[in-house]
Amino acid sequence: MKTTIITDSASDLGGEGRGIIVIPLTVLLGEREGADGEITPDDIYAYFAETGRTPKTAAISPERFERVFAEVTADGGEAVYISIASTMSACYGNARLAAQNYPGVRVVDSGWLSGGIALLALYAEELAGRGLGADEIAARVEARKSAVRLSLIVDTMTFLHRGGRCGSLAAFVAGVLKIRPSIVMTDGKLTVGRKYIGPARRALTKYAADALAAADNIDPAYFYLVHTSPKREILDETEALIRAARPDANIIERVAGATITSHTGRGGIALIYFNDGGNPHTDE
Repeated sequence: MKTTIITDSASDLGGEGRGIIVIPLTVLLGEREGADGEITPDDIYAYFAETGRTPKTAAISPERFERVFAEVTADGGEAVYISIASTMSACYGNARLAAQNYPGVRVVDSGWLSGGIALLALYAEELAGRGLGADEIAARVEARKSAVRLSLIVDTMTFLHRGGRCGSLAAFVAGVLKIRPSIVMTDGKLTVGRKYIGPARRALTKYAADALAAADNIDPAYFYLVHTSPKREILDETEALIRAARPDANIIERVAGATITSHTGRGGIALIYFNDGGNPHTDE
């Protein structure tokens, strides 16, 4: 029996999981509304430059989930949907509502954003390839969620603040002092970590060095470097730092999609990996 893996566009999955279905969230630029992918990061940058406004995003509806679940289970197959963190979006709740009508569908709250979701989806796809069913895949993904590490640094707090992801005071202070704060995701929440002052290149590469110094057991199979278009030399230096920390790392460089860009703005980078050495205890 085939088990289909499903995720959403907040995963920034890209082309790695070719058998994984990716359902797009909706992005709103004022009166313009479109699916993530139809609206691009460049559209967001242009909208912000022209209006000074930041985008909004909307969750996938229960009806959209039902259509996908019906299609993938029509031949008796099963499915596992791995969602954007339930603390960040209604996608998880909407999917659970839709799944009530499809006994072969399991819904997992990833607890993460961007490449954190992608890592779990790729792991789920690997398990499905081994012939595991939806129940076992969902259980193993749940068990491995805590091994994900995700942090990022942004060039401006404006997008995070307007999206409700940071407080007014933190955004004001960061803007006045030209501080670039790092953001750490833990338990489905974004919190401000170390703060960096200085030119973007120095601040972003120092952040990457600090973040990698805290990693003690990187799984080399997939290491996501997700970004919102900083200068190329910053990305090259960051990749060199990753290689120094884990020479055998399979670095996946990915431009964040419109969903994630809507909440971070231009010029940020995120480092995302499993910190279990590629040996989840569920496989022992």
